[in-house]
Amino acid sequence: MLTDPIIIYFVVCSFVALAFGLLMLLLKLPVFAGYILAGALLGPYGLGLFTDLVLINQLGSIGVVMLLFFIGVEVSPKELITKWRVALVGTLLQIGLSVGAVSLIGLMFDWPLARVILLGFVISLSCTAVVIDYLKTRGEADKPIAHNLLGILIMQDLFVVPMLVILGMLDGEGVAASTLWRQLVGSVLVLAVLIWEVKTEVVSNKFLDKLREQAEMQVFFALLLCFAFSFVTGYLHLSTALGAFIAGMLVGRMSDADWISSNLMSIKVVFVALFFASVGALLNPRFLIVNWQQILLLVMLIFVANTIINAGILKVLGIEKWESIYGGALLAHVGEFSFVLAAIGLNAGIVVETSYQLTVAVIALTLLLGPLWVNLVRKLIGNRLAKPT
Repeated sequence: MLTDPIIIYFVVCSFVALAFGLLMLLLKLPVFAGYILAGALLGPYGLGLFTDLVLINQLGSIGVVMLLFFIGVEVSPKELITKWRVALVGTLLQIGLSVGAVSLIGLMFDWPLARVILLGFVISLSCTAVVIDYLKTRGEADKPIAHNLLGILIMQDLFVVPMLVILGMLDGEGVAASTLWRQLVGSVLVLAVLIWEVKTEVVSNKFLDKLREQAEMQVFFALLLCFAFSFVTGYLHLSTALGAFIAGMLVGRMSDADWISSNLMSIKVVFVALFFASVGALLNPRFLIVNWQQILLLVMLIFVANTIINAGILKVLGIEKWESIYGGALLAHVGEFSFVLAAIGLNAGIVVETSYQLTVAVIALTLLLGPLWVNLVRKLIGNRLAKPT
């Protein structure tokens, strides 16, 4: 054969991603929804072009890391600190109310405490990529509601660490002492770096000035920081995405950091697309068809419940009423780290295989249908977002 098979894979994947991406643009939806559909079509339950889900998930996790890195570049540490009350209190309330809502369902079906806590954690997390992409598509990334939601989303990512610890304790084996010590040391280091970044206005030295003359070296330097910080936080049993976010904030403090977007944007686009494609690849059409009523009911319950919970929290924290409802709808879907929690629950025996497949299907569909839900809520609100109450 004259053509290398890998070339065929690239051609097919690029064509499908482009086709679904253009379709989403025509429907005025974020392009990541098209990547999810492309992953479902090309994955093991679709055409079977890609069957190694482990490899796909690993590549997709790089996309999450790079996404948090770019978000860190754009975030102002001081502004993030000033909104700590909304972020921290909002996240704590969201987790507590989510676990409470699942507890009510658990009482009806006599679920064990471990399953209630796991599913409560799962539905309490939202996806930073979905919210940021939607807000950027609508030109709302610089609005106050966007900054408040970003703080909550980042705080949710931070809370994944204690969630993993708690789930480890619910597992019969518990968490090793060495793991707890690593997490404690890592938390102290992360806090120290964040405090230093807040106090530092601009980072500059001769080495950084030299990088401005070499675009190639700028790319490798940025990637080195991104993945080095991710490696450190991952080694300390914290989220790798957290390390990337901190590295991004560090790069964002450097003088003349505009080269980051121009030189790394294409790399980020590819790996973020791989992440959403990996989400779509997990969808099993046969399972969806057999259990469509239960899945659809759960998806709608999550959208409605999360919107009400988050809107109420934002309103209590001082956000304007209609902005709160809009923000609640944006946070209504279930996020990417919930896949990790669901997998841990399966390995720990907290949920069985069928429940795991159901959870994965619900998470993936909320990610896919999330923009449609937000658009529906916007239509119901009308032009009230622009009117103060």
